[in-house]
Amino acid sequence: VSKDADSSLLWMEGWGREAFLGLNSRLAGRDETLSLNFSHMVSVPSLAWYLQGPPSMALEDISCELPWNIRLAYHVVKPLLRWADGRLIRRMRNSSRLVVANSRFCALMYSGWGLNVDHVIYPPIDLQVFHPSPNPSSDYVLTYFGKETVYSVVRDVADGGVRIRAFGSKAQLLASSSKKRLLSHPGVEFLGRVTSEELVELYSNALYTLFPFTHEPFGYIPLESMACGVPVLTFGFQGPGEYVIDGYTGWLAATKEEMVKRALEIWREGYPRQMSLNCVKEAAKFDERLYMERWMELLEASLNSSPRRR
Repeated sequence: VSKDADSSLLWMEGWGREAFLGLNSRLAGRDETLSLNFSHMVSVPSLAWYLQGPPSMALEDISCELPWNIRLAYHVVKPLLRWADGRLIRRMRNSSRLVVANSRFCALMYSGWGLNVDHVIYPPIDLQVFHPSPNPSSDYVLTYFGKETVYSVVRDVADGGVRIRAFGSKAQLLASSSKKRLLSHPGVEFLGRVTSEELVELYSNALYTLFPFTHEPFGYIPLESMACGVPVLTFGFQGPGEYVIDGYTGWLAATKEEMVKRALEIWREGYPRQMSLNCVKEAAKFDERLYMERWMELLEASLNSSPRRR
């Protein structure tokens, strides 16, 4: 596999090896027992399996942004992918004592296969890394380019005169001519992949973060932005809709058109300083320390209880 291959493709390859052939669990050994299984591609006995989203449903949601030839191929194999995903989910459920999801939306997705989720624990954030800037420039809007991005929203916002800085994968832009044009858009500065330090600098100096997505079980980008004191404009559904508070830590749009309209309004009119303080306050609820405490409480209770019935 090429070193430049998109990590998401490598992840899908790993999932396919397990979903269709069970190769990953054979290599790991079925007798190997994990306390926590954070993977969707290794079916081994575990005390708790942490759900982060079924691949077949992610593909369904992002298919609208794929090039037409890949989209056509996807629809041909879609039933097979969903069948394989369901079979793997049932196998992993039967190998796990507890099933924990990373959001309520994530739990809902798995319920389509008859999987009952025992608990929801949101992912953590390192507040020692992500923090506000003392003197933010607030002279641009930050966004992310990836497989889940709705690029038409970014293009329309840039066409409206908003200065946009973007980080992420260039491979996603080169997938189609319409996306490729964003690279030469006068209002868009594409930075490619950035370090954690550079990312914090980008977040903390943005006026707000624009996050239009097709599929997001939780969504680290809105949370990272909030931890840096920067409100987020995103959709009011799926994972981000569970923790971005409309008018308090950001703005939630119902449609692409509404998102573009609000993006232009916020760029022109700004927002109260209090929203930045609200963001930091809400992000603190996802601190790593609290996350570890929640997991320890859950695992201790599970070890002291009777085995889970399947």
